[in-house]
Amino acid sequence: MTSPVEAAPISAARKWAITLSVMVVAFMQVLDTSVTNVVLPHLQGSLSAGLEEVSWVITSYLAANAIIIPATGWLAGLLGRKRFFLVCCVLFTVSSVLSGMAPNLTFLILARIAQGIGGGPIIPLSQAILWEIFPLGQRGLAMAVWGVGFMMGPIIGPTLGGYIADNWSWRWIFYINLPVGLLGFFMASACLFDPPYLRKPARVDWPGLALMIVGFGSLQLMLDRGEREDWFDSRLIVTLAFLAGVALVGFLIRELMADHPIMDLRVFTDRNFAFGASFIALIGLGMFSSMVLLALYSQKLLGYDAYTSGLVLAPGGLGNMFSLILCGRLVTRVDQRLLLTFGCLVNAISLYMMSNLTLGMDYWTLTLPRVIQGFALGFIFVPLSTLTLATIRKDKLVNATSAYNVLRNLGGSVGIALATTFLAQRSQFHQHNLVAHVTVWDPETQRRLGEWTRHFLAQAPDPFTAQRQATAMLYHDVVGQAQVLAYADDFWILAILFSLVPLFLPLMRRVHADPAAPKADDDRDGERVSPLPAPVE
Repeated sequence: MTSPVEAAPISAARKWAITLSVMVVAFMQVLDTSVTNVVLPHLQGSLSAGLEEVSWVITSYLAANAIIIPATGWLAGLLGRKRFFLVCCVLFTVSSVLSGMAPNLTFLILARIAQGIGGGPIIPLSQAILWEIFPLGQRGLAMAVWGVGFMMGPIIGPTLGGYIADNWSWRWIFYINLPVGLLGFFMASACLFDPPYLRKPARVDWPGLALMIVGFGSLQLMLDRGEREDWFDSRLIVTLAFLAGVALVGFLIRELMADHPIMDLRVFTDRNFAFGASFIALIGLGMFSSMVLLALYSQKLLGYDAYTSGLVLAPGGLGNMFSLILCGRLVTRVDQRLLLTFGCLVNAISLYMMSNLTLGMDYWTLTLPRVIQGFALGFIFVPLSTLTLATIRKDKLVNATSAYNVLRNLGGSVGIALATTFLAQRSQFHQHNLVAHVTVWDPETQRRLGEWTRHFLAQAPDPFTAQRQATAMLYHDVVGQAQVLAYADDFWILAILFSLVPLFLPLMRRVHADPAAPKADDDRDGERVSPLPAPVE
């Protein structure tokens, strides 16, 4: 006999109310992830700490995120999905307020750990909820609307953080989460419900839980601290790498053998999901590293402050909002692999444009590639999530979105670590080559030295001091040019990466929105994810 839970459909109004609810909470979480980066100098002065010490404010949050996200599906089953979502919202909001009230650095780091634990599961839970309540023909648009909030966080975060820190106090970047968190909590309380198929795990996989915490925590710490600690020349990094390797291998073995795993790895037996999760790791690598590189370039070489640097990234949101809505309508009508190919190639073009940076470029020349990149990202995330998740059974969706986000975040962390390390190495390489060609017998070198010498002679009558200052400025120019070439190398590699991704997309199967059509080419019948019924009131 059909139960009331299975019979009553969810109204369109309730579906979009749920979408708005999870979007508000997800936006708060993503915004706070990016906003903290620009206030580290303010934290140094306020808390009387060095740069290495305050960097743990970011590291602690990322490590907590890395630990909790793999357990999202298991915790949703243990606590109930609605209750777990509300617990995460409350924990994130309360720890945000505590972060703003922090009297010292130790208290702030502990509050940030709690904030990372509360914020980590929000994104995978949001994706799973939306994917379940909408039929396949509407999921693209729903994910696009939600994606507007998700993508706007890292875009406006640096700008908002810089403005607040410069004009008010760094504490207000945490306090602003309070009204947003309260709004999201009450909206989610009224709209969310637990699906009828949700099952509480019979027992806790304590060995798997311990291996997960040690493995993912050590890996995130290694990636975040590697560049600062000079990688494997540091005993700390070697120790973290060893712990991460041993624990993660043990975690994989344990999860494959356990009857009630923390993360069900059998989801990777789905062909589309396995390839889609691999692609999101590569795309996360390219996306996050390119944003970090552009922010570093604008601040370190062009001399922009944090607020202006954020304004370089912000216009990308305009292109992204347009493409998300457009792609949301196209994703069930056009082969998703073609849309994804288009997005990757346009993103490669924007990265190629970034490889032509110069020290004399103006704001709009720097911003144009970001607008193009923002437009491309909409054609990447909507079709990729559709291809990846459409073939997953609905009772496995929270687990699948958790694994999907683990790989996205891991790709981003690896990308940032590789990009900054490669940037330092290529800067040294180009500096060595440029210095070798700067000699006193070179006419161009003599001309530049003469210009600088005359400039400093006009300010001080001492010829010796003026000549020394001119030599120092010439060396400064060489170092700056070497760094420009290094940034160009990084962007070139990222452009090549996005150019290669489309070559492997035929390995995934197209998803059909028509219920009469097969779910994916050559797939078995009966695996389509149907929309959830309405809850029992």
